Amino acid sequence: MAKQPNILIFMVDQLNGTFFPDGPAEFLHTPNLRALAAKSVRFQNTYCASPLCAPSRASFMAGQLPSRTRVYDNAAEYASDIPTYAHHLRRAGYRTILSGKMHFVGPDQMHGFEERLTTDIYPADFGWTPDYRKPGERIDWWYHNMGSVTGSGVAEISNQMEYDDEVAYNAQLALYKLARETDDKPFCLTVSFTHPHDPYVARRKYWDLYESGVPGLTLDAMPYDNHDAHSKRIFDANDWRNFDITSDDVTRSRRAYFANISYLDHKIGEIMEVLKNCRMAEDTIIVFCSDHGDMLGERGLWFKMSFYEGSSRVPLMISAPGLEPRSISTATSLLDVTPTLADLAGVSLDEVAPWTDGESLLPYANGEQRTLPVYMEYAAEGSYAPLVSIREGDWKFNHCELDPPQLFNLADDPDELTNLADDPAHSDTVSSFMEKVRARWDMAQFDAAVRESQARRWVVYEALRNGEYYPWDFQPLQKASERYMRNHLDLNILEESKRFPRGE
Repeated sequence: MAKQPNILIFMVDQLNGTFFPDGPAEFLHTPNLRALAAKSVRFQNTYCASPLCAPSRASFMAGQLPSRTRVYDNAAEYASDIPTYAHHLRRAGYRTILSGKMHFVGPDQMHGFEERLTTDIYPADFGWTPDYRKPGERIDWWYHNMGSVTGSGVAEISNQMEYDDEVAYNAQLALYKLARETDDKPFCLTVSFTHPHDPYVARRKYWDLYESGVPGLTLDAMPYDNHDAHSKRIFDANDWRNFDITSDDVTRSRRAYFANISYLDHKIGEIMEVLKNCRMAEDTIIVFCSDHGDMLGERGLWFKMSFYEGSSRVPLMISAPGLEPRSISTATSLLDVTPTLADLAGVSLDEVAPWTDGESLLPYANGEQRTLPVYMEYAAEGSYAPLVSIREGDWKFNHCELDPPQLFNLADDPDELTNLADDPAHSDTVSSFMEKVRARWDMAQFDAAVRESQARRWVVYEALRNGEYYPWDFQPLQKASERYMRNHLDLNILEESKRFPRGE
């Protein structure tokens, strides 16, 4: 094995972790992910730091909650002085490469990556900033609406497919390039897809894999008035009143969603095949995860933005040389991935340890029992004030200063149907969790920081859109004069150096 292992990270978007109870569920057509699961440590109960793209991804890369990164929503700048796993590994001598989405907002579009092979699928500016000063306001040109559900179905190409095709292609080219490098530097290649994120549109070949049907809803849609306060805000943010969602829409959307998991499986399989054929598989750590989940119609809720299991729970599988495959049921977090990668690569995080909210998962992968709780936060669209959550043991406790608390026992009530917070028999448990909330968060300060950030960004965004606009979006550039054959290159040396393997 190489002195330091290579690292290949697959991140997908909006993949509900309940469909990966211990690797892919049986009904999923995912041979490549199933094979990866068989050789991985599978963390069955992993949670995102925040159930929204940009906050979750920023936290994933830094090992810090949104209240530390200040990436509260999908338009909050990711500060350049926050070390990410790309910084830590690059500092230790790794080649750090990104193909695909990370939803970085702000002028820094690299955050420790030495190379970035594609642009992002989402904008890098402040245009998607929520505004707590205007509770209930919908900004229709960018807020989710239920058109993703009513418009679900089959297509051979879409905006999202075009993007993920490009992500996979560039990842394969990167591996070929790395295989032909003459130095022995290890690499960390992050391949980040946008599927199975809505809109729920799939290619026919993957749609047809589910001809015999897909699992139906566990929990049917509930009347609006029967939902908790935050779920009502999500419904309103998603403009539910202007759409008539039929059972056909639900079935079609879920079928396309599962089809797109199979599409991702195919793309990941292609990349894994290149890794194997270039003889790097034995020396490479492989991580598979998602940024957050998708409610996918359960209770009538769609997309994310919620602490319910379908939205906040994600798959996490880690395959590494010397790491015995096994299943871990204790609750873990995407915040733990950066410390785990550092541990696997022999990289110290001592200098940032006081500001790291995650911990290495290697002790638990090797049989130790975890005792720390898992923390989550949400302060983006569909909220009027920050929400926080603690998962500890069998319990999940949700708190918002505007709402009644929620307490669920996930062992007895995996569907989170019975809120025990008002049950006198559980008053001590509620009090204990509230003590932990007050110890971990100053909710008034958290709210003030979010409001200040939003107000500043609205001023900056409106100013930068007044007059000539210079976008922050990453522009991938290629040096065409250094590709293929050019007259300043020696053809004999070129042909030999671009061939892998050599001499066979």
